[in-house]
Amino acid sequence: MKKQIAIAALTIGAFVLGTNTIQAQNTTATTTVNITLNDVISIDAGSTAIGNTVDFNYATAADYNSDQTITKANSLKVTSTKNFNVKVKAGGANFMNGTNLIPVNVLTIKASAAAGTMGGTKNAVVLSAADQTLVANAPLGSALTLNLDYTIPAAKSSSSDILGKPAGTYTQTVTYTATAL
Repeated sequence: MKKQIAIAALTIGAFVLGTNTIQAQNTTATTTVNITLNDVISIDAGSTAIGNTVDFNYATAADYNSDQTITKANSLKVTSTKNFNVKVKAGGANFMNGTNLIPVNVLTIKASAAAGTMGGTKNAVVLSAADQTLVANAPLGSALTLNLDYTIPAAKSSSSDILGKPAGTYTQTVTYTATAL
């Protein structure tokens, strides 16, 4: 009988100690979370400069004798993890209509009065086939917008650059490039 009491006491003791052991186990866990960043610069979808057109129409004498400006909202939307520049250039030296040519320097591109959310130093650029800085040292940000004015001044439209050219549509591409600093 003493053996049975001893076995019962040991069994109860093991059970009590085992219960305490379960309660003493860890109740917290830790996990490492990594955030991996990569440098990004992008002219985002929603930029009206992507696949859009700017159309100047010279139909009257008044059109040839006055400045014409076309404003394009959200011309560029840029996301960049670093400060950046925006450059602009024409795809060639001339607007073309078959063999008929108008020099690209008739067009000036600049930030609109309501320029958008993109900071930096904004420059008016007389278009050429060489890269020129339109925005310098723009601060980093997400979906920063730039509204642009495209202007052909009366001094150009009433000069031999445009006057005397055959009627028709003259075309050239304009390329914008955002570059991280």
